[in-house]
Formats: sequence, C-alpha cells, structure tokens
Amino acid sequence: MSVERRPERFRDPLVGLYSLAEQDIDVVCPRCSARAVISAQPHDGLTVLSWPRRLVCPTCTHSAWWESKGNYSSWGGPIDPFFRLPLWLRASCRNGRTLWAFNEAHLTLLEDFVTARLRERTPDGYHQTLVERLPAWLKSAKNRDEVRRVISRMRAA
Repeated sequence: MSVERRPERFRDPLVGLYSLAEQDIDVVCPRCSARAVISAQPHDGLTVLSWPRRLVCPTCTHSAWWESKGNYSSWGGPIDPFFRLPLWLRASCRNGRTLWAFNEAHLTLLEDFVTARLRERTPDGYHQTLVERLPAWLKSAKNRDEVRRVISRMRAA
C-alpha cells in the first residue's frame, strides 16, 4: 500500500531552472529510444551553462559530447537545452499542455508544489526562481488533480 505524499506547506527553494542543469538530465536516446542521461562535466572557470555535457545511453552505449563553443542552449520546453533531445519525463495533460521535468528531483519539486495546500511565495527580489516562472495552468488549483495523475503516470513509466 502506497502512502500519498501531500505536504501541508511548500516553500520555494529559490532555485532557478539553470541550476537544474548541474544535475543529470534524462532524455530519449536518439539511437534506440531508451532512457539516456546527459551529465554536466564541470570545468574550472566556466559557468554551469557553458560546462561541456556528455550524453550516454546505457542500453545501446551511444554517447556524444556537447560544448558551448559555437553552440547555444535552448531553455523552456520538453527538450533538453543542450542536445535538444526529447525529455524522458514528459507527458500530455488533458488541457492540451505538456508537463515535463529534467529528472526525478525536478519532478519531485513540481509534485511538492502542486500537492501542497499552502504555497509560500518567494521574498521580494526573487522573481527568477523555477517556481515563480511556472506556467499559470500548472499553478492553478483547478488543474491540481490532473497534474498529480500525470506525475504519477510519469513515475510509473
């Protein structure tokens, strides 16, 4: 029997979408369509957005490198910002929108936000956090049950 997670209060952890790029990003392998991982390769003197990235698929052993030299990242949709591959954690909602997450930690943050009864806003001056920039449809209480179902479906896949 599983116990439903439902935090009473959600406080914005004050993280930006870019900070999630420090963690692994789960994507669909371009060769075999299995789950592949894009890992950041930290490098002295470079910002997190210009760190080289390595794509590795444990199923077919496909690998590739992304470097910022001459390349740019693209943020804000159900694709990874570096290789522009479809994210592994993405699903359609009934409202025609797509819910997506870079990885399990990102999905958990979204789940905690959506299921919380009390959502505390950020202090003044913090308007570029991931939570502050979530789309209105995801923040809306009328979509709460649907988003929870979609997150459960994504976790089960």
